[in-house]
Amino acid sequence: MVEWAFWGCMPFLAVAFITDIKSMRIPNWITVSGLLAGLLTQALMNGWDGLLKAGVGAAAGFAVLLFMHLIGAVGAGDVKLFAGIGAWTGTLFTLQIVMYSVLFGALIGWLIVLKRRETGRRTRKIFNTISGFILLKSSFLVRNKDSELLRFPFMLAVVPGTICAYLYF
Repeated sequence: MVEWAFWGCMPFLAVAFITDIKSMRIPNWITVSGLLAGLLTQALMNGWDGLLKAGVGAAAGFAVLLFMHLIGAVGAGDVKLFAGIGAWTGTLFTLQIVMYSVLFGALIGWLIVLKRRETGRRTRKIFNTISGFILLKSSFLVRNKDSELLRFPFMLAVVPGTICAYLYF
């Protein structure tokens, strides 16, 4: 990953951060323009090889976040945003951002749980979910309508995750 790709991606992340904090949504105009700008820039800078690497990076970011979206961990805007991040920065850097963002997300989630004093209830729920998965209980496969998910803007985890990936890379 070249440093200019990281800095080219940052304005899209900054705008996504602001909109996600304000409304818990990342609009399509941010995600689509980030994806198209990343593909175009990589193509102009590195030719067909750059376009191919940008496409593979976009697909990788999209696929990993799509899985997270399907299990209820992130919103659809985050999925599309990571396609744009992948187009700008490539597969390896995008996967590192995902890894760091998930770690920061877990830390933020636990801080929220501790602040709300829900640690015992949430820990029991995690234990029951894991044991349900291991024992293949049918209740694990069907999401309960009254089960509450801990919600916060994922960009709170993505921005520090991106910075950590950059510093490590």
